[in-house]
Amino acid sequence: MPYHSAPLDLAFHALSDPTRRAVVSRLVEGELPVSALAEPFNMALPSFAQHLKVLEDCGLIASEKRGRSRWCRLVQPRFEEAADWMEAERRRWTQRLDRLEVYLDNKEMGDDRQE
Repeated sequence: MPYHSAPLDLAFHALSDPTRRAVVSRLVEGELPVSALAEPFNMALPSFAQHLKVLEDCGLIASEKRGRSRWCRLVQPRFEEAADWMEAERRRWTQRLDRLEVYLDNKEMGDDRQE
């Protein structure tokens, strides 16, 4: 998995906004029409639609027209890519911290022998 990819960068950028994270949290429960998604937010619908566009442009959500409503849903692969990146980073830092712990333990043991 590449550590730097445009789609992944866009996904993290999209998730950096609290409104967009709240939209994602609501969509975890299932598909919703834009009107229902917008209800809890104190903003004009065009402003809210811009948040949806950012989420859709980076591949985190998809939308489709159904009758007179536009429905949104999560798109799993982009979330999986982000989760895979975070897990790889977690493993990498865990390994680094484990090596640091071993180094410090060995250094401490060496200091004890010198006293």
